Amino acid sequence: MLRYLLTLSRPRFWLYTAGPVVVGVAYAATGVGDLLAVLPAVLFLYFLLPANVYLYGVNDRFDREIDAENPKKSAGPEARWRDSSAVTAVVAFSGVLGLALFPLTPRVAWPYLAGFFALATAYSAPPLRFKARPWLDSLSNGLYLLPGAAAYAAIAGAHPPVAALVGGWLWTMAMHTYSAIPDIEPDRAAGIETTATVLGETRTYLYCGGCWTLAAIAFGLLDPRLGVLLGVYPLFLLATVGVGVDVDRAYWWFPVVNGVVGMVLTLGALFAMRGWIA
Repeated sequence: MLRYLLTLSRPRFWLYTAGPVVVGVAYAATGVGDLLAVLPAVLFLYFLLPANVYLYGVNDRFDREIDAENPKKSAGPEARWRDSSAVTAVVAFSGVLGLALFPLTPRVAWPYLAGFFALATAYSAPPLRFKARPWLDSLSNGLYLLPGAAAYAAIAGAHPPVAALVGGWLWTMAMHTYSAIPDIEPDRAAGIETTATVLGETRTYLYCGGCWTLAAIAFGLLDPRLGVLLGVYPLFLLATVGVGVDVDRAYWWFPVVNGVVGMVLTLGALFAMRGWIA
């Protein structure tokens, strides 16, 4: 059961929710005391594992018929839904556990926390089920930005810069739609419409490249160095498509790429806090 729950939570993607918390705290902190406080640790730990059990548990529960046709779920880093009351209870508890974050955080962080839980549920669960609605499936994946925005707001006591929110949201839109490319044929076979199934593989690449480019521009408005760093994504897309790397293979490289970019973002914030860089 434990092994299954860990597989369900997608360990390779844990930093997609916990990583933004680290970045948000690093940019909000004004001193070492902010970094070593209890609240950042609590947010990081929740979004590292329980949030992913809830997010992907809801996803797999309502995708169980579709996943029966998806070869990606038959072996490897993902698994098909195990329909048992114990699994359902753990997934539900992981979501309820997140409600404890509200009394621990200032009110300025609440909209971002509420947005995460609302989108994490509505993305997969009916009646909204955004993941089966072209364009809304991409747009709703801004949920991955929200843990970082909540962490920033909780530490700084203020909302994150608008350009960071816009840039981060565009980045998540591209990441989501790129990850949907391997599912185009299984989704079409199951009668599911997504942004990727509507656009097709070639135009989906263009869509993702456009979102990543706009994300780099938005971050560049905050600091040109951030824009250069985020420019890695459209370049990575061009390189992998240009040399003919299969999307099913390139898809699994992104946890490493995102981890390195997140590390550079975090170190930049910490160096600036210490006065080591301007």
